[in-house]
Amino acid sequence: MTLAGKWTYRSYLNNPELVGDNAQTALSLIFGEGVFTFETPTPRTVVGTLDMGGGYVLDLKGTVDPDCDGPATIAIRGFGRDGTPTAGWEYDYHGWPGYMWPDGVDQVASIVGTIVRAKPHNGEPAGVTASFIAVAQ
Repeated sequence: MTLAGKWTYRSYLNNPELVGDNAQTALSLIFGEGVFTFETPTPRTVVGTLDMGGGYVLDLKGTVDPDCDGPATIAIRGFGRDGTPTAGWEYDYHGWPGYMWPDGVDQVASIVGTIVRAKPHNGEPAGVTASFIAVAQ
């Protein structure tokens, strides 16, 4: 799997309640959305940005840990930029490549994982978690 490039990112609050056909409830579960742009300076490092639009950008730094017995582990830290709406933000992402089905039709590479707010910001506490999926563009 190649991480370098652009990925559509969405994270979802981990609410176990079914939403049925209530589209508004389903939309309220979205925690964040944007575009990951990754570069891989080495096979084990990743850097880039998460651009959520409107000046909301996190700078990303992380590692890729290949596992001989399973999928690689991707660990990324996101840091807000001084002088922007994300100043002081800090998030941690932990994910894995989505399984590529041998007989999958038109399957797109994905990353699935979880996120945690590492530092409080804007009156919201640290420790809030969500699940995420990123799909290669």
